[in-house]
Amino acid sequence: MTEVKNADPRRKADEQLPLAFSHDAASGRDDLLVSEKLAAAVAIVDAWPQWPSPVVILAGPVGSGKSHLANIWREHSGAITIHPKAGANAAVDAANGHVLFEDVDRVGFDDTELFHVINSVRENGNSLLMTSRLWPMSWPVQLADLRSRLKAATVVEIGEPDEELLSQVIVKLFADRQLYIDDRLVLYIVNRMERSLNAAQTIVERLDRLALSRGTKISRSLVAEVLNELGNSDSFD
Repeated sequence: MTEVKNADPRRKADEQLPLAFSHDAASGRDDLLVSEKLAAAVAIVDAWPQWPSPVVILAGPVGSGKSHLANIWREHSGAITIHPKAGANAAVDAANGHVLFEDVDRVGFDDTELFHVINSVRENGNSLLMTSRLWPMSWPVQLADLRSRLKAATVVEIGEPDEELLSQVIVKLFADRQLYIDDRLVLYIVNRMERSLNAAQTIVERLDRLALSRGTKISRSLVAEVLNELGNSDSFD
């Protein structure tokens, strides 16, 4: 039985070209795959502008869906992306409209500027959405007033994706490439991969490009090769 079928026969002409084709993944609200781990974060994004506080923080591991949700909120709210650092005038942007600050714990911030950003959104009736791998209590905050402001923020935790969500994501990622994958092959991947949405995207992209460059279908043996290449265990065979 063929494990992966090409939905578009035109791919035949492209199979010998190992190019980095651009695949536009559907990333709107209607394309969001909602699992139990993601439900609370989806609910808070959908509830805007009726938020319990002007500042909302989505906290979760890499690849848990924070960026997808942040993009949905940014498009819906018309927010602009900011980086609260000295001289960036982020507080001015926050006074003029809704703002988004992603990867807080990774890119860092200036305590005073972030404090002024939060004050600006509070005073002008705007909203601030922040994303982070860590809860704000773990951020390296020195300014006592900023710590106080962060305690008043609404923090929503996103857990690691479960097997059901990862399976749905993998199917969707292949569908974005006009490929349909056998359920057994999906299960084979999920049982052996890192539990993150980023890992799912990396695996699917690598499989698609490798199959195109070799002119082959995506088979179990090709999946095993890619998983091993990416450092995922294949010891379940």
